[in-house]
Order: sequence, then structure tokens, then C-alpha cells
Amino acid sequence: MEPLIALDGVRFAYPGRPPTLNGVDLSVMPGERVTIAGPNGAGKSTLLKIVVGLLRPAAGTVTAFGALRTEEADFREVRRRAGLVFQDPDDMLFSPTVAEDVAFGPLNLGRTRGEADAIAARALAALDLSHLAHRITHRLSDGEKRIVTLAAVLAMEPEILLLDEPTNALDEANEARILEILLSLPQAMVVVSHDTAFRARIGTRALRLSGGRLDAA
Repeated sequence: MEPLIALDGVRFAYPGRPPTLNGVDLSVMPGERVTIAGPNGAGKSTLLKIVVGLLRPAAGTVTAFGALRTEEADFREVRRRAGLVFQDPDDMLFSPTVAEDVAFGPLNLGRTRGEADAIAARALAALDLSHLAHRITHRLSDGEKRIVTLAAVLAMEPEILLLDEPTNALDEANEARILEILLSLPQAMVVVSHDTAFRARIGTRALRLSGGRLDAA
């Protein structure tokens, strides 16, 4: 069995700054839930963006779904198969209603409007969010927005989930709901989180990013 995602010797620096990632290796196997901890500014979000090609490494390689990925066309396929949930849900929700936001991904993948609407309805129902379908997205609570962004990504049927601080600023009830949902899913995951207890409950393997290097926690 080969990894879904493999980074080898990845290096990255923002202009005018010291290296954020300085030789990072990472492999994620099917079914794994890998957690990543680390201080603010360590490069955890940067790492997730490199996996899907939103940022490109200065050195090292990104292999995804069995193929080396170097060009934008390569990463378009990766972004269809790897679902990145951003730390700020407002970065992902931009349509007038929840149902339209969740249907956007399938539409972008070439589904018809009818197919996309049906997929969105199923994704919302699976997460017990059908009652939000016609709500105005920007009027949702923070907890509702986070779960809706997860529904939007799941509607694209990804093979792996990349989750950036999925419980950030959530109350206990919504954090418990997110945890329950994630534990019910079959997808492999990479979960960036500052929440020690959450990482312990969700993860099957724990890593820490610090000083540009990724090591076992």
C-alpha cells in the first residue's frame, strides 16, 4: 500500500524571512489520522497549502496519489481528491445560502446543477445540517460555519481531509460535534490543532512541527 500523500525534503521560505520549512518529510497512509502540533508561525498551515499546491516548495518533492506533483495541472487533480478545510471558515463560504456553498464544489467538478444540488442535500443531511440549507451563510454562528465548511468539502468526496484548526474558537458542544463527525468518516486526515485533548482523541499518529522540522510528538 502506498501513501496518499508524501512530502520529501520540503523546504519553503516566505520572501525576506528565514525558512519556515527546512527539510520536512511526511507520509500519510489510507485510514490514518495524523495530527500536527507546533507553535504559532511554525508553518503548519503552510504545510497543508503545499500539499494541495497553493504554495510551492523551494526544494523537495510532493507526491500525491502515486504521482509526483510539480505543475498547476498536477495540483488541480490533487485539489479534487484532497479536501482542505481552512482555519477561517469565512475564507471558504461565499455563496448566498448554505446549500449553494455546499453545491459549489460539485458544480466546479462538472456536475449538473441537479446533480450538485442532490449531492449538497446528501452532504448536509449526513451532518444533520438540512435545517440550514436555505440559511444565509454569513449569518451562521461560528460553530455552524465550521461544520458547513466540512460539508462543503465532503460534498466533493475527497480521499483525504486536511483540517486546519477545526475546533478553533468553538464551544464545547460544537467541538464535540466536530469530533463525532470526524471520527465517523472513513477518509485519511491530516489535522493541525493546538488543542491537546482534541489531538489525542482524533489522531492515530502525532507529529510536531518546530524549527522547520517535522518530528514524532
